[in-house]
Amino acid sequence: MKSHRKIRDMIIFGMLGAVMFAAKIAFEALPNIHPVAMFVMVFTIVYRIRALIPLYIFVLIFGLYYGFSIWWIPYIYIWTILWGITMLLPKKMPDKIAMIVYPIVCGLFGLLYGVFYAPSQAILFGYDFPTTLKWIAAGLPFDAIHGLGNLGMGLIVLPLSKTLARLEKTA
Repeated sequence: MKSHRKIRDMIIFGMLGAVMFAAKIAFEALPNIHPVAMFVMVFTIVYRIRALIPLYIFVLIFGLYYGFSIWWIPYIYIWTILWGITMLLPKKMPDKIAMIVYPIVCGLFGLLYGVFYAPSQAILFGYDFPTTLKWIAAGLPFDAIHGLGNLGMGLIVLPLSKTLARLEKTA
């Protein structure tokens, strides 16, 4: 029975990683607006540490599709930051609080995306601290759009995580 669970998990997590990728592609026409952060939060709320599996399947597929270039390197760690923040949130958060906290966390992650991305830019391109700050500042308009998009996507973190948890219990 345990081997069936492992096979099921491999299939489910592979599909969830592919769904993240497909959703990101589906939103490509919109600048910095996509559901990836929302999915990271939902999967983390439901699967906890195992949410890293679909997350890194997504990262791998993204690299395979677009190429493993310098821009891809931050993808190795950047989504793990949101996973870690979500892991730190209380597991049994009351719904009235969660429906406020989840969108805020999701939105702040989008707003701070450039800050999280900046260390790799600084290392890869030899930026000093002032240059890194200028790079972050130049990206703020895009990060603001990202933050607003994530805030909107964050509004469905609670209902999706409840639905996914319910589906997991019936499986």
